[in-house]
Amino acid sequence: MDFEFTDDQVSLRDAVQRWVEKGFGFPRRHAIAKAGGATREVYAELADLGLTGLAVPEAHGGMGFGAVEAMVVCEELGRGLVNAPYAEAALVVPQMLAAAPPVLQAAWLPRIASGEVLVVPALWEARSRYRLQHVHATARREGEVWALTGVKTLVPAGDEADAFIVSARISGKPEDTAGIGLFLVEKGAATVRGFPTQDGARTAELSLALTPAQPITTDAWPLLQTAADVAVAANCAEAVGLMDALVRITADYMNTRKQFGVPIASFQALRHRMADVKMQLELGRSMSYYASLKLGEPPAPRRRAVSQARVQLGQSMRFVGQQCVQLHGGIGVTDEYIASHYFKRLTMLELSWGDTLHHLGEVSAHMQDTAGVFA
Repeated sequence: MDFEFTDDQVSLRDAVQRWVEKGFGFPRRHAIAKAGGATREVYAELADLGLTGLAVPEAHGGMGFGAVEAMVVCEELGRGLVNAPYAEAALVVPQMLAAAPPVLQAAWLPRIASGEVLVVPALWEARSRYRLQHVHATARREGEVWALTGVKTLVPAGDEADAFIVSARISGKPEDTAGIGLFLVEKGAATVRGFPTQDGARTAELSLALTPAQPITTDAWPLLQTAADVAVAANCAEAVGLMDALVRITADYMNTRKQFGVPIASFQALRHRMADVKMQLELGRSMSYYASLKLGEPPAPRRRAVSQARVQLGQSMRFVGQQCVQLHGGIGVTDEYIASHYFKRLTMLELSWGDTLHHLGEVSAHMQDTAGVFA
């Protein structure tokens, strides 16, 4: 099997890498985090690179690229520690809008592709515990207009967004997978309260009170599952880039930091720990590739594969982050040093779109009698 990237994919990776090196160094990233994490300007620069149109169909002004190209971009953005809501806005939202009526697609997808607007998903609620079917927000139809009531939390860059993709219950009980709809809500119609996150980005709480909304679909559960898998695969790719950079930073530090007159990289016990770190990184990389390659599969094998990848990435993120910080000693947790910011972002990613225990439960739920080992 050929695992080599195509020339176009390599060129895409190089373009993102060059922008990170020239336009998004650690001093800029650190300044953004200290100022509250607003990244709309950064997102606009990603749009100038054409990255916001990566997953938008060509018919709507995008590039219509697939999962591997998205993985390549997310990995490089992770390596550069770019704290903009790229995966949610540029990958997940176009996936959801693909099910919208043609008029709604024509109104929003071209502007998403150009970066003119920032649209983010608003799917989580208090006490949902990563369950997308836990929807208390309600949708009521009044003539030709839908009105939404409820509260959504952890909306990425919510106070910087122009619109939101909101899940709301049309019928059924709060935990039912049936009866959930997806709606587009423009920012001016909702109440948004933004706040910074631990990793230097921003999130928000979205309050709706008979807020007018445009319907995307009234049968949202399959679409929510697909969108979640796209988000998890993107997070896996970002985590690989983060871990790759953190391992390099740690190796450089160990080669320059001296004790007893020699670099600490010469100590056998620390070399063994770095070998374990590298192994976890490569396990995570292979499972990230696996998740992205499985996004085109039918729902059951796709969901199982993505959760399997996420379990391994969760273990790798925690191990690599903690070990690299410990190998640095005290400097590894200081705000002025870059390694601490990689560690914080890895910690936040491990809790995004389902933590490791949640996805372990998903893997278990999708197991067959043969556990997928035999045909």
